[in-house]
Amino acid sequence: MTIYTLGINYRTAALDVREKVAFAPEIMTKALRNLIETTGVSEAAILSTCNRTEIYFVDLNDSHESASKVMDWLLGYHQLSSDKLSNCYYLHKDVDAAKHMMKVASGLDSMILGEPQILGQLKSAYAVAQGAGTVATKLNQLFQQAFSVAKRVRTETAIGQNPVSVAYAAVSLSQQIFSNLKDVHVLLIGAGETIELVAKHLLEKQVGSITVSNRTLSRAEGLAEEFGAHAILFSEIPEFLEKADILISSTGSQLPILGKGAVESAIKKRKHKPMFMLDLAVPRDIEQEVAALDDVYLFTVDDLQEVILENMRSRENAASKAEKIIGDGVNDWKAQLKGLDVVNMIRAFRKNLEETRDSETEKALLSLQSGQNPEDVLRSLARNLTNKLMHTPSRKLKQAGEQGRKDHIRLASDLFGLQVSNEDEVDR
Repeated sequence: MTIYTLGINYRTAALDVREKVAFAPEIMTKALRNLIETTGVSEAAILSTCNRTEIYFVDLNDSHESASKVMDWLLGYHQLSSDKLSNCYYLHKDVDAAKHMMKVASGLDSMILGEPQILGQLKSAYAVAQGAGTVATKLNQLFQQAFSVAKRVRTETAIGQNPVSVAYAAVSLSQQIFSNLKDVHVLLIGAGETIELVAKHLLEKQVGSITVSNRTLSRAEGLAEEFGAHAILFSEIPEFLEKADILISSTGSQLPILGKGAVESAIKKRKHKPMFMLDLAVPRDIEQEVAALDDVYLFTVDDLQEVILENMRSRENAASKAEKIIGDGVNDWKAQLKGLDVVNMIRAFRKNLEETRDSETEKALLSLQSGQNPEDVLRSLARNLTNKLMHTPSRKLKQAGEQGRKDHIRLASDLFGLQVSNEDEVDR
């Protein structure tokens, strides 16, 4: 059995590559089941965020071909050529795969060190895989250990203090264009967790006003009510766009929501008053040609590096302590994994004994029904059970003795709780 992590992230792949391998939430269940059916791996889960796409999977057969099959599946599913990911993917195996997942869960592999949002995203990926029926014993155990380690990192280190999320960095970046947000109107596109966090940070900065746009009006209205904002549909964005000084977008749309023509029209109506745009979505919500327009400052999630570097410097000590916690977590996981193998063996042993018991019991019941003496039937049942349960261990012990396998004989003695009075007898 081998556990793998195959993926790309913000360190290894640019945005234009990451968006090509992103999985929309609505297709995730279908994709997971297709992955299992196509590649033959026994378990799988997929984490897809703006900064990474990672596939966690288990190969029970240790075929050494599963990783290439999963890569071929990923390329084929997104209709990409083989060279598209050749220089930007990573593959982790067993202990390294476990350590990587724990680092991801703890925020140590995030663009913004220690950001808390990734843990929720990983838990969501696990829940979706559970719902799809593509996780079982091995991945379940690894995910639970990763969640436990992340909790320790949060509670035992300072990495979670004054958390700086992508949403916080987004608001900080917007202040490079508008230093005072009190007279600024913000248009938020999307109504997910990232946009909700952006709205919270904007209110802390005492922004002038907020409008929330979503494909579903009820979802936009729910978020708007929470933050005292106005709600509109996606279809209303072109008409409203001229009023927006700041636009921050984060949706799960597979196609751009905002095109160059709509923005160009809005800029003319604004009489070339600057507009700050931040596209946090992967794939992108805003056509990249918009960046060529005058008076438009368009940024993507990859442009948050300066805020991120400052955050990383302030958390280096906490990260060092977190790495030790992760190391302990990996060791615990290895011990638990060995325990799972023993559990499977015990289950198989019990099943074998129960089948023998049931078979002999059925024979005894038939004998009783035929009128045989109950005492004779019970004695026969006990004798037959003893002989059948002793047959395989006796044969194996005899073979061990003939082969001089003293270690096997000592192990059997310990396993069955036997006291060997004469050590020389064991040595023979």
